[in-house]
Amino acid sequence: MNDTILQVSPVPARAWVAVTALGISAFTIVTSELAPVGMLSMLAKDLNQTESGAGLVVTAYGWVAALAAFLSGTMPARISRKGLLVALMLILALSCLLASQSHTMNAFMTARIAGALAHGAFWALIGTVAIQLVPTGKLGLATSIIFGGVSAASVLGVPLSSFIADTAGWRHAFTAISLLSLATACALFWTLPTLASPQPLRLDVYRGIFKNPEILSLYGATACIISAHFAAFTYLEPLLTKTRGVLAVSISGLLLISGLSGLIGNIIAGKLIDRHIKVLILISLFLSAVALGILGMKSFASLPLWFTGMLLSIWGGSMAIVFVGLQTWLLRNAGNAAQPASAIYVAIFNAAIGTGALAGGQILAVIGLQSMVLLAACVIMCSIVFVLRLQSPAR
Repeated sequence: MNDTILQVSPVPARAWVAVTALGISAFTIVTSELAPVGMLSMLAKDLNQTESGAGLVVTAYGWVAALAAFLSGTMPARISRKGLLVALMLILALSCLLASQSHTMNAFMTARIAGALAHGAFWALIGTVAIQLVPTGKLGLATSIIFGGVSAASVLGVPLSSFIADTAGWRHAFTAISLLSLATACALFWTLPTLASPQPLRLDVYRGIFKNPEILSLYGATACIISAHFAAFTYLEPLLTKTRGVLAVSISGLLLISGLSGLIGNIIAGKLIDRHIKVLILISLFLSAVALGILGMKSFASLPLWFTGMLLSIWGGSMAIVFVGLQTWLLRNAGNAAQPASAIYVAIFNAAIGTGALAGGQILAVIGLQSMVLLAACVIMCSIVFVLRLQSPAR
């Protein structure tokens, strides 16, 4: 028994350091992806676009990232996964630097698409890397740490990029993200161990995935939830300033509150997700739908600033738990097919981001911002049906 302890105990310490580095990577990637949300009006004005037109930046980014995630499953096994992750972060750094130098919508879109390619491939790999680093019983905790980077991006990255854009211009904000991406690439290089290359993927593996009703239902739930969430979240800044009367200088603070709540949601998920995954997701979906629905109700047009912050907190914290829960659920159900299943999942996730941003822009042009947000809340509420049909995965 003592020999077993001696063999196992050194592994977790190094594993958690690497997992933390992946969390930093998640922070960087999500900051880059969602930075336009906090400066959408500014981008639209500088690039001669409407707000709906500027929102297409998020749509294109999501769709390209989805394609990159799906195709990542075909990468040759001989390519070093550690080297690949570092290279993808360097590509993201270059993308943000080029975006900061763009003066037309086409140039800006091209730079963002390059980053989206790196984004999609990175996310498709990150889940399977976590499986190699920690025991299966700790997978939920490791996933919560990695997705803690997502919440931390909402806490610090997105509000800070919005603050830099307000004070020094959006170009400086993307320059800062570029430098952060470069630093993250260095962190991955120094902390990640050598990663095992996956087995060559066979067509029958994908057939098995698409014949699995649990995984298909999980994919369906993910598509509905993420599309609805980003239909509303992409246009959060104009929603708050134009329909809620929130001053532009308060947007960074509200984003900070939402992000802090997301971080708390990640902590809750890390504590409970391995034992109560289904119940936790169901409660979180209900709370997020209610909070979002109140934000979309015209009868609550003059909400106090503190109450708006509270609604954003409930929405942000609940969705953070959902993100961790869905990813953990998939990895448990996929078993040996974790890599291709994760690639498909990330593709659906990012395609849903792009689709949600596009649908949100089109719908708000027809029925208005508040009605679009209310519709998104209804879709999230209906997605509870998908989750109810699922069986809780084995620990």
